[in-house]
Amino acid sequence: MYEGQLFVVSGPSGTGKGTICKMFLEEATGACLSISMTTRRPRPGEAHGESYYFISHEEFQSKIEAEGFFEYAHVYGNYYGTPKQEVLDTLKQGIDVILEIDTQGALQVKKWYPKGIFIFILPPSMAELRRRLTTRGAETEEEINLRMSKAMAEISFINEYNYYIVNADLTESVGKMNAIVTAERSRVSQTVHHIIKEYREEI
Repeated sequence: MYEGQLFVVSGPSGTGKGTICKMFLEEATGACLSISMTTRRPRPGEAHGESYYFISHEEFQSKIEAEGFFEYAHVYGNYYGTPKQEVLDTLKQGIDVILEIDTQGALQVKKWYPKGIFIFILPPSMAELRRRLTTRGAETEEEINLRMSKAMAEISFINEYNYYIVNADLTESVGKMNAIVTAERSRVSQTVHHIIKEYREEI
């Protein structure tokens, strides 16, 4: 069976990476979004196995000790992580997995799964990124300045990625995401064993 591929999508806050992934998956076939694990309590409307896998601190710690995460982080008293086995099981079923994650997490994933496809989402410009963050109206000027500094730090790791998309136009960006996934699915190095096996079975 064709093994699915892991597509890791990163980018600074405000670049629209979440929206790109969401729109791509609305039309894509044979792909799904990775579901994270967390120790925080479910919020209204969230379901186990759909929004997150909700587990206890003890379970999470056990998984850390067993190296059961591609990456994990401790945020405001709770843990969040990408479960390794769940992703690998999905890939073995021939389903591509989209993992939307920050740069720090992506670099951790790359250590465990270097054959993943890493895509970086860029803003059209830093001025436009600041405008988008300001338009949200949810943060102070000081908080926006911190996000801008963090964004530049994240962009400095772009050489660790295979592709980049400048998100100036959402529809265009989703189209580029689709083109990247289509091209990688057709890469000989990814599919050659599957192709040869199918042809042999026809003889």
